[in-house]
Amino acid sequence: MTLPEAIATQPSWIGMWLNVLMLGGFILPVVLLFWSDSRRAAIVTLIAGVASAYAVGEMYNMGGYTKLLGLPHVLFYTPVVIVLWSSLTHGNWSVWPKRIGWVVLIVIAISLAFDYTDVVRFWLGNRTPVAGTI
Repeated sequence: MTLPEAIATQPSWIGMWLNVLMLGGFILPVVLLFWSDSRRAAIVTLIAGVASAYAVGEMYNMGGYTKLLGLPHVLFYTPVVIVLWSSLTHGNWSVWPKRIGWVVLIVIAISLAFDYTDVVRFWLGNRTPVAGTI
């Protein structure tokens, strides 16, 4: 079973959330590239997104659909939250990049709440593949 097939076996809200994460983690950061004041944060976000997507795919190939798949997001997106927060609160972004930046930050922060929870659950012993994905 491929990772997209495994995701498709999960409750529909997970697939919908992944679409929101795609919007906040990839599409909106591409839009932020158009403004010079938000370009650095956009590049950091896009690099983290690509790196975490690659790592999740590789981890799935090695260990299946487990709670540990949240680890790449924890490792790559935590610094992104720090960069975005700092840039948005201390930077001088114009109105639209700032609005878009806040959406990106909120989406990534919500994702990290799920990911931190999953990683902790994995480390506490919940290591079996998610039901329906094996």
